[in-house]
Amino acid sequence: IKQSITAAAMIIIGGANEGSKLVVGPENGKAKPVNPMEHILDNVHEITGTGTLFPDDDGNPVIHMHMACGRNANTITGCVRSGVKVWQIMEIIIFELVDTTGKRVFDPDLGFKLLNP
Repeated sequence: IKQSITAAAMIIIGGANEGSKLVVGPENGKAKPVNPMEHILDNVHEITGTGTLFPDDDGNPVIHMHMACGRNANTITGCVRSGVKVWQIMEIIIFELVDTTGKRVFDPDLGFKLLNP
């Protein structure tokens, strides 16, 4: 909001701290609304991710981002909506999208906001 960016594609790299939370899928793939499963990182992880930024019906920015978090030989991947904590450095590269009508609209069946063109 500070830079007046309303729509963007994003890449993120860096470190996520222990206690970071990821949504790692629905408990039941056929249930509506979706009941998300959550995973909490138990240690520092290297991360890479990608996502989008679009406004909702009220013009508020909504980020949808997924990241892969790795430590040693293990990796967990999920959505950042539950809260990821930065460890030391986390860089985000933003590609602003201009002249777009895209916005996130709440889908009552699924229980979250979906991107509409």
